[in-house]
Amino acid sequence: MNQTLNNQMIVLAARPEGMPTEQHFSMKDAAVEQPAEGQVIVRSLYLSVDPYMRGRMNDSKSYIPPFALGEPIVGGVVGEIVESNSEQLAVGDKVLGMLGWKLYNVVDAASVRKVDDQVAPLSAYLSVLGLTGLTAYFGLLDIGQPKAGETVVVSGAAGAVGMIVGQIAKLKGARVVGIAGTDEKTSYLKQELGFDETINYKTVGDLGKALEAACPNGVDVYFDNVGGDISDQVMLLLNTHARIPLCGAISSYNSKSGDIGPRIQTQLIKTRSLIKGFVLGDYADRTAEGIQALGQWLGEGKLKYEETIVEGFDKVPQAFLQLFEGKNMGKMLVKIP
Repeated sequence: MNQTLNNQMIVLAARPEGMPTEQHFSMKDAAVEQPAEGQVIVRSLYLSVDPYMRGRMNDSKSYIPPFALGEPIVGGVVGEIVESNSEQLAVGDKVLGMLGWKLYNVVDAASVRKVDDQVAPLSAYLSVLGLTGLTAYFGLLDIGQPKAGETVVVSGAAGAVGMIVGQIAKLKGARVVGIAGTDEKTSYLKQELGFDETINYKTVGDLGKALEAACPNGVDVYFDNVGGDISDQVMLLLNTHARIPLCGAISSYNSKSGDIGPRIQTQLIKTRSLIKGFVLGDYADRTAEGIQALGQWLGEGKLKYEETIVEGFDKVPQAFLQLFEGKNMGKMLVKIP
């Protein structure tokens, strides 16, 4: 069957210095190889683009190896089995996995997980029930540990992780302040998701004063998605024994000169605060727990989520770049027709 399939893939053509452009990616055509025993062919339906991918474009040591030049970018993909040489999966099954930016991936059946589009839309397995939802769940509850009545501040609050963080914090009885970059986003956070206060950091003027007004009792948990000047200001309001889940620093991902800011050690010592970086892989053995909890809240109508969906395989690089322009509300996905 696969003899008739023409594959396309998006590879890393060059390592960017500063902000990437579409010229750092290239499209390649290839034949779809024959699946070996225990393998399947997965046709991509939805591809995830995520800020962390920017770090993997650098040839530097990190928690995960960098993308190789001339090889496909790898990320979350939901797809459909179009050919199977495995008893585990049948043609027509929908699956989730960390796969290449390809129209078709030939992979071991054990490397993907079957998902049910009757339980939730397929795209949800890349957002609220996927990497971003689980990142919010474990980062907030394991590190942040919000308690009823505490103040939780979320930067990048209208992103795929941030909006789930804020809603879970509300479920735990916390007071939630969200920071985002447009009035549309701050309005959505407050009116649709129930955030107590929101701040548009691009138009507010004096961010420090705005944060003081929004957090009159200080900050107990700061879920940091952005780093930079925003985080510098939040750090000044930390309460004793505050907790800071350090999820991302998108403000510096494309910096050529490095990220230089205030020294925070003294502030952390004075407040005896905990700051802990984490990645979702730290919680690989608890994935089922997170999916069950998120699925239950979703089914009970206690969680809402948003997706920004771009259509067309050739639009994948464009969708990725739009992450750094704040074009997305919630999870940025690419739908493959």
